[in-house]
Amino acid sequence: MDYSKEYDQKLMSADQAAAVVQSGDWVDYGWCVNTPNAIDAALAKRTDELKNVNLRGGIIINPLAVFEREDAGEHFTWNSWHMAGYERRLISRGCCYYAPIRYSELPRYYRDGNTPKPNVVYAVVSPMDKQGFFSFGPSASHLGAACEMADKIIVEVNQNMPRCLGGTESGVHISQVDGIVESDNPAVPELGAGGPATAVDKKVAQLIVDQIPNGACLQLGIGGMPNAVGSLIAESDLKDLGVHTEMYVDAFVDIAKAGKITGACKSIDRFRQTYAFGAGTKKMYDYLDDNPELMSVSVDYTNDVRTISAIDNFISINNCVDIDLYGQISAESSGTKQISGAGGQLDFVLGAYLSKGGKSFICCSSTFTDKQGQMHSRIRPTLVDGSIVTDTRANTHYIVTEYGMVNVKGLSTWQKAEAIISIAHPDFRDELIKEAEKMKIWRRSNK
Repeated sequence: MDYSKEYDQKLMSADQAAAVVQSGDWVDYGWCVNTPNAIDAALAKRTDELKNVNLRGGIIINPLAVFEREDAGEHFTWNSWHMAGYERRLISRGCCYYAPIRYSELPRYYRDGNTPKPNVVYAVVSPMDKQGFFSFGPSASHLGAACEMADKIIVEVNQNMPRCLGGTESGVHISQVDGIVESDNPAVPELGAGGPATAVDKKVAQLIVDQIPNGACLQLGIGGMPNAVGSLIAESDLKDLGVHTEMYVDAFVDIAKAGKITGACKSIDRFRQTYAFGAGTKKMYDYLDDNPELMSVSVDYTNDVRTISAIDNFISINNCVDIDLYGQISAESSGTKQISGAGGQLDFVLGAYLSKGGKSFICCSSTFTDKQGQMHSRIRPTLVDGSIVTDTRANTHYIVTEYGMVNVKGLSTWQKAEAIISIAHPDFRDELIKEAEKMKIWRRSNK
């Protein structure tokens, strides 16, 4: 069937697309790399006409035109499903707020009405294929559910957006679309890994890689340490690895091109690399484009604990901000300062442990240095006041720093404290022991 006539009928300018928004509307603004560009610029021109417009999305990489004005917060509010650096700056301006979620449940929030119904969905997509589908690119995530519940769907076509093949809800059909905007085809936003791996990253990575068997299935978070793990895996003798991850990152491309990924041992989605969204460099987008080995699906599939646990030898590797002596993990805030979001970390911590042979690793450097040059321990007696517990103490499995790896699953409070202190920076161990004694979680015999 030829969809060109319908395409032409639905073609509109960015200004026409932006004109559908009314004061008080909830407007979904894509997700990560498919946040609108031309439509965003057009909507910014309407700032003075609009009040109380709630924009929604997450992991914004490029600045948004609607927030360029100093008084933008009087007209637009950004509601983030997951924070990035730009959004943290918007928080400080008073026009951005985090929406706490369990990422695996996000599509259901839309369908069950737990989050406000989208009046409009805008999303950057790849060019329409011959079957009439626009791909969401590497951002299937929850966009299928958002479109399903939306009053209006307007897509912004970008020739540079990779066409990502999938299993479920990886695109939208022209019959569902109310408008089409052809952009000037900017480059897809790139998200680097944050610089080369440090000596600490490499030490932590080596400890984890030594625990990975042939045929394991990998989930990597974003950041220097997971990226360092990926680099070591690419250089290792490991073989027949699989991928089932929330976020697809550059490290997977390196591992795949090194011949380490086949997916032959996966019990589900065999031979497919499965992911909910991706952000990285052009190298990654080129690899994802029209690649049948990749499987772009909704996040309620990738992050479902039942799906994860069905894959043997599942290896989950994620970062954190702080750890306390109870084994509580904060991966999203430092005190009341929102840094990122819950995302799917807990989903993978739970799912990996339920997997036969599976392991969940939470990794971090033992210390960090503040702006004044003072070193602090990431391992604390208790989390900073106001910090969010991302992974509860009952669910934490392996914790890794450059000083070692400990399995805290099933330990009593004094055992956890002893194990966690053993991988703290040596300069802070005596202080942590004193605090553990005050907290009544340190045995005299441990001395």
